Amino acid sequence: MGSVQTVEVAAATEPPKFPSPPESPEDHQPVSAVLHRTLNSAPLQVVSANDKYVSFSDGSTILDTTCGAGVACIGYNNKRVREAMINQIDKFSYCNSMFFGHPIGEQLATELIHGTGGVMSKAYIMCSGSEAMEAAMKMARQYYMEVSPPQPKRVNFIAREGSYHGTTLGSLSMSGHVARRGLFTDMLLPNIGRVSACNAYRGIAEGQTVEEYVQQLADELDRKFQQMGPDTVCAFVAEPVVGATLGCVPAVLGYFKAMKKVCEKYGALLILDEVMSGMGRCGTLHAWQQEDVQPDIQTIAKGLGGGYASIAGMLINHRIADALKGGTGAFYHGHTYQGHPVACAAALEVQRIIRTDNLVANVRRTGRQLEALLHEYLDPHPHVGNVRGKGLFWGIEFVADKDTKEPFPRPANIANLIHTKGMKLGISLYPGTGTMDGILGDHVLLAPAYTSTPEEIKEIALKVKDVIYKTFEELPPITTT
Repeated sequence: MGSVQTVEVAAATEPPKFPSPPESPEDHQPVSAVLHRTLNSAPLQVVSANDKYVSFSDGSTILDTTCGAGVACIGYNNKRVREAMINQIDKFSYCNSMFFGHPIGEQLATELIHGTGGVMSKAYIMCSGSEAMEAAMKMARQYYMEVSPPQPKRVNFIAREGSYHGTTLGSLSMSGHVARRGLFTDMLLPNIGRVSACNAYRGIAEGQTVEEYVQQLADELDRKFQQMGPDTVCAFVAEPVVGATLGCVPAVLGYFKAMKKVCEKYGALLILDEVMSGMGRCGTLHAWQQEDVQPDIQTIAKGLGGGYASIAGMLINHRIADALKGGTGAFYHGHTYQGHPVACAAALEVQRIIRTDNLVANVRRTGRQLEALLHEYLDPHPHVGNVRGKGLFWGIEFVADKDTKEPFPRPANIANLIHTKGMKLGISLYPGTGTMDGILGDHVLLAPAYTSTPEEIKEIALKVKDVIYKTFEELPPITTT
């Protein structure tokens, strides 16, 4: 009887036999089991990355001039970050935040609050920018239920056209990204009003001053409050520099001061989305520090962990924290991987490197250099409509007609052609479309590493020039009408 049981156990522990993966008929390669961004073609496989360079399965290597999607801000394979993550794994790799905290999370939160000069009060750590925006929306609502007396009518938000705040249903509802919203429009939240973006290139009328343009946008926001009901709006939500949707469009001077004044007039909060533009990318640790327009709630992500772990955060100011402390004393929200210890260890070391190596100052220096070179090399090009950005976060918008700012037709596929040419010539250019109205318009982004040297910046600018000029030289005639 015992021997039979032994045989049964042995049989039960044999691994199951599965058929080999199917092969693609074109190249005899196994069909991927991954649900990639597109099922029409397999993406190039990354096989290694070191410092600022990424190598692929086809043997090519590029200088990663966009840090992926504006993420790998201190480069790849940093030994200090790797050691910090290993040290944390050796202690413990997970913590149930429903019951416990941990020292590495405390240290990261302290580092982040210190970086705001004490303006913000608490940090809430999650895994993605979309999660951070969802948390910000819930926090804004809960704040008005915690104050005395509560304001339960406040359920609405005001965001902007041409914005992007995330891909989950709540954060996508907040976004003004036409293409990403399209398929899901009927599922999105109905409680979000929208106003114009602050886009100097396409928004300022001929003869209009910046001050007049700011007042125009402030008046528009004021009217939107009135339309939705001034006492029903939780917050105005905006990116200090619009990233992927419009192509590195910074707000004009005075814009956010005017917007905050409107918010204060109606008792609403200001939520700043710095997922892409923050954590040093624009030349200050937080983009809002350049004009000292302090948010009530802020979201951060990409440059927070530098790509070493999936991590994002929400920061709240003292006003919000005090309301919660004086009310229920809790935030009614939570995630399984909230404040993940290994992710916190990675982000803490990335932030320490940024601080101790004075990388934000380097972003300012090399950013000024990149700005000057891009304008020198690209402004004369007949199809470069606008070069704009801050720090090491720059966008280039392409137009069919420089005088009228008429965009290329969608089938021309300009942004993606430039991205493809860039890959062939050894750099990364992040493409975007719908720049003008959500449908028409092309741009590419540049977001080099904070550790970039003057020599590398010169190389990047020359390669960008080469890519753009060669792309248009090889372009067949395009009919724009």
